[in-house]
Amino acid sequence: MSSYRWEPLSLDGAILLHSPKYTDDRGFFLELFRAYLCEAIGFPPFVQDNLSFSRQGVLRGLHFQRPPHAQAKLVTVLSGHVQDVLVDLRPGSPTYKQWIAVDLKVQERELTWVYVPVGFAHGFLVLSEEAIVLYRCSAYYHPDADGGIRWDDPGIGVQWRLSSGQLPLLSSKDARLPYFDEASNPFFSL
Repeated sequence: MSSYRWEPLSLDGAILLHSPKYTDDRGFFLELFRAYLCEAIGFPPFVQDNLSFSRQGVLRGLHFQRPPHAQAKLVTVLSGHVQDVLVDLRPGSPTYKQWIAVDLKVQERELTWVYVPVGFAHGFLVLSEEAIVLYRCSAYYHPDADGGIRWDDPGIGVQWRLSSGQLPLLSSKDARLPYFDEASNPFFSL
């Protein structure tokens, strides 16, 4: 069997992980998780899996959980195509307030995951007709720790792949998220 591959992204601590996919006339087979591999790469233990289904134009994010319930995430697409976005909110990081976008989509030979470290905001825009996204999280969801920043925060400047004049489909919660305020950044202690 082919081995897993991983590579660092331009944001400090963010990683792309590629897991092999074995295809034949019957369909395909792939492993979704190997605990020892995650440990060898330096990922924290994961305790909760989340699955979302979204239609084209849906934007989810930019989300995070505040300490002490902050989450690292391992994110992949099981169906469809998304623009996956990470924003580094760790003031001591060399990539503080920088963002990166990664295309996550179904591929013939592998499944690509993006590792989102603690202290990052995360979101995605659905580019295909529909998408199913799997999030593996390092901490349980706590509603009182739920946080986020606006998808269109000019201080962050994410370049979402929206058509000219197109607005994304947002949840009412995401539409009310605040602009990023360094004074209230919950990740100053990281």
